[in-house]
Amino acid sequence: MVATESLIASLCDMIQSQGIEVGDRLPAERKLCEILSVSRTRLRELLKQLTAQGIIETKVGSGTFLKQNPVIQKMDANLQQIDNLLLQDPDYRFDVQEARAVLESGAAWYAALRATDEEKNHIRAVYEELQHYQNIGDLEKAAHADAKFHLAIAEASHNIVLIQLMRNVFELLQHNVVLARHKMYTDTLMVDQLNHQHSTLLTAIEQKDATNALKSVQQHIHYVIDQVKQIDEEIARQERKNRLKKF
Repeated sequence: MVATESLIASLCDMIQSQGIEVGDRLPAERKLCEILSVSRTRLRELLKQLTAQGIIETKVGSGTFLKQNPVIQKMDANLQQIDNLLLQDPDYRFDVQEARAVLESGAAWYAALRATDEEKNHIRAVYEELQHYQNIGDLEKAAHADAKFHLAIAEASHNIVLIQLMRNVFELLQHNVVLARHKMYTDTLMVDQLNHQHSTLLTAIEQKDATNALKSVQQHIHYVIDQVKQIDEEIARQERKNRLKKF
């Protein structure tokens, strides 16, 4: 009997190759049996399991429809494991940040090539929102707007896997990103650097310059990583100093 994991992998391949999206109807049972090389009984067992997992739903008289992409569901499970690692050792967030650099540079590349005028207007609107919060000194909202700016770019990539991964990465990093960027926005030199980096990225996307969009993200995220490490080191030094005062 074909293993369930293998069948799900084959189903994922079929979904991707045929461009089936959430809400679309899957091929009829007979066709699925041919594609997956399984009996109708085995297929129905698989469909029953996927229904229980919330991946598909069957509508009487209409057929079977994709409710959630199984690729995304599996990625979510893997990201939960990373979240557990972050709870055990916060320094894992730097690995996540490096992964973010890889993902987000790709998202920026595709956003520069694919973003619609409406999406470009939205990215600029979020950028201006970020500037507004900086100008009035609301550092917490500025940090959140910073994250929204990057997620808006990911949305404009038109790649559902990149979008989902970016959302999950920011969810994993949410506390530390906001905390670190809150601290960064109290430093005038850092704020100037962040503003310049965001402006350069925005311009590259508006001008459909994929190469510069990718480079801008790489430089920006590695700058953030370096600054976060420096902030952590300063906090650690202050904690050591405070401990010494107790003696």
